[in-house]
Amino acid sequence: MIPDTNVDSSEIAKFDAQARYWWDPNGALKALHDINGLRLNYVRDRSVLKGKNVLDVGCGGGIFSEALAATGAAVTGLDMSEMQLAVARQHAGDGGLAIDFHRSTVETHAAENPGVYDVVSCMELLEHVPDPGSIVSACGQLVKPGGDLFFATLNRTFLSFFLAIIAAEYLFRLVPRGTHQYNKFVTPEELKSWVDREDLEFVHLTGFSYLPVIRRADYCKYTSVNYLAHARKPGI
Repeated sequence: MIPDTNVDSSEIAKFDAQARYWWDPNGALKALHDINGLRLNYVRDRSVLKGKNVLDVGCGGGIFSEALAATGAAVTGLDMSEMQLAVARQHAGDGGLAIDFHRSTVETHAAENPGVYDVVSCMELLEHVPDPGSIVSACGQLVKPGGDLFFATLNRTFLSFFLAIIAAEYLFRLVPRGTHQYNKFVTPEELKSWVDREDLEFVHLTGFSYLPVIRRADYCKYTSVNYLAHARKPGI
């Protein structure tokens, strides 16, 4: 696949439309704010961030990028939505955070910057692209030997269909309707196969739950809906 073809224009349009309320913690994307601390803790507990060169793939409006930067990491954010990136640049600038945001696919960035990053995060992106395996491959190219990669995505199960689409989009309105497409969800087995194909080490997998009534996210042993994964590039 040609790198820049791994983009779904309908997905970009969808996220463009969300840009205006990306940073409203009580708005249409409040669940993203509520799970951000859990995502950061997962990365921070498993990798050194302070002073490290970190890439946030599919950064959107910069919620996770800013959390990474607050740890003392030097952060680069990638996204293909120019409207989201404009929001990210504005918000980070207002907060005095020097984050380098770029409009680029991760495949193109990997071709230009192989082995540059100590840590690569890819949160909630795999389920929004035509070829998620290509994303994993590019992330593997971008990370240094001995570096860490982190992924968060949705499993493809009946339970995830009910909770992530029916409940989250229609019943509780945690995210805008149409945010997710069930056929694009990624099983842990698929993610592991792409990690193994790149000769990366699959280190850890955990599920996490989100309770919208009390707005609390926590780790759990079940990966049937949301899950986080840690991989590592073997050192030289």
